Amino acid sequence: MIYENMVKATFIKRPNRFIAHCIVNGKEEIVHVKNTGKCRELLIEGCTVYLQEHDNPNRKTKYSLISVLKGDRLINMDSQVPNKVVYEALVNKDIILPGLDEEITYIKAEKTYKSSRFDIYIETENKKAFVEVKGVTLEENGVVLFPDAKTERGVKHINELVEASKDGYISYILFVIQMKGVKYFTPNTKMHEEFANVLKNASLNKVIVLAYDCNVDYKSISINEKIKVIL
Repeated sequence: MIYENMVKATFIKRPNRFIAHCIVNGKEEIVHVKNTGKCRELLIEGCTVYLQEHDNPNRKTKYSLISVLKGDRLINMDSQVPNKVVYEALVNKDIILPGLDEEITYIKAEKTYKSSRFDIYIETENKKAFVEVKGVTLEENGVVLFPDAKTERGVKHINELVEASKDGYISYILFVIQMKGVKYFTPNTKMHEEFANVLKNASLNKVIVLAYDCNVDYKSISINEKIKVIL
């Protein structure tokens, strides 16, 4: 996943979930934040951020906030990119999902099952699979956690992945760690205990829980390698 027209900036403030104020080339600009999560540990006044500049005259903002420097670690904050990164990795065979080592004959972004729309649907000659993708930006002392806010939608998706498994699909929940060099992934029990509990239950009911970190620089992001999951 490549970003064009990237510029370095300094973060000032975030008055709401959708916009932030940044200094770009010495001028204060209002920029679109491509992540509605809290991200309070990331967006700290004075931190370095990277923005994508757009030339669409119909946009309300000229820039989108893509990544942020936390210490010496660059973290991609774009909540729209994890699905694309996983789809790209599957198509290019950069990752092979456990239990799905046959040649993929069909892959589709977004497919409805019951009342959920899962992120990726896959078919091989003998198998059908759903992949639900979650982007992770919350890191504490090298440990990455999800979610950073309560997510009833996430709970619903996991419960329906369990149902899909019972119906004969292979079901995956794949956490995309939007940074590199972390120790392990674990659910954020303090933030949303129900999510952590249903994730543990899903892993006991044939849902395969995976986490991959990413190669991240200021203008690109790609899947790197599988990391340890502790439930």
